[in-house]
Amino acid sequence: MAETERENIGESTLEGLDAAARKGKHGGRPPVITDDMLHTVLRRRAAGESVEQIQPGLITPTGKRKGHSPSVASIYRAPPNMPDERHTPRPSRRRNPISLR
Repeated sequence: MAETERENIGESTLEGLDAAARKGKHGGRPPVITDDMLHTVLRRRAAGESVEQIQPGLITPTGKRKGHSPSVASIYRAPPNMPDERHTPRPSRRRNPISLR
């Protein structure tokens, strides 16, 4: 009986999500970095500014932190192709096993 009830809960949840999607409603948090902010970040990064210099000038328009600057981590996460200068790869200290022969 518990299995049947669990299946019914799952089905009604999916039906509710489908009904909301048909009305144009989608769950989740609003994005912290908007498209305008992303363009600003990319333009200023291309000009040579660091993310730490850009961050104070950005203001989150919606959500819990409305009116505040987004975190530096949010800015780094936003564009998938932006280089993360905090985690630059270091040269390997391993010796080449072939040269040890």
